[in-house]
Amino acid sequence: MNKVFLALGSNLGNRKRNLEKAVKLLEEMGIKVLRRSRIYETKPVGFPFQPKFLNLVIEGETEKSPKAVLLLIKEIEQKLKRIRLFKNSPRTLDIDLLFYNQEIIEESDLQIPHPRIQERPFVLRPLSEIAPELYHPKLKKRINEILKEHANGKGIKLYCD
Repeated sequence: MNKVFLALGSNLGNRKRNLEKAVKLLEEMGIKVLRRSRIYETKPVGFPFQPKFLNLVIEGETEKSPKAVLLLIKEIEQKLKRIRLFKNSPRTLDIDLLFYNQEIIEESDLQIPHPRIQERPFVLRPLSEIAPELYHPKLKKRINEILKEHANGKGIKLYCD
């Protein structure tokens, strides 16, 4: 079995329901969810004139290859009607593959670990909740250390609906 960490975000429609549907689809389509963070609400990054995001991170197990996980993610995004209008545009669902075991993969269509984890407190905070000791093989630091270096996730609040 392969261990994966995935970040999920939504800022259109019923954001919480979109995340819940995505987690359910991941389970149904071959990723066993071992742990999941609480849901956090964050301001958008890159394109600020849009609704706030809800974000969570899951740890899962799968027999799928990294490329198969990537295809699965894209399929789930499509099922939840993600439309890519422009970079950082509003979306019903965004799923990023953060880690696949401790592998480093650098291909044109797939980079693992995700190349911008350290720039994303909205990923680091929920990831540190479920896997603070997870080791980043490229940065050679643990997730909790990376989070501390990036303002401890300021601007991110626990979501209560």
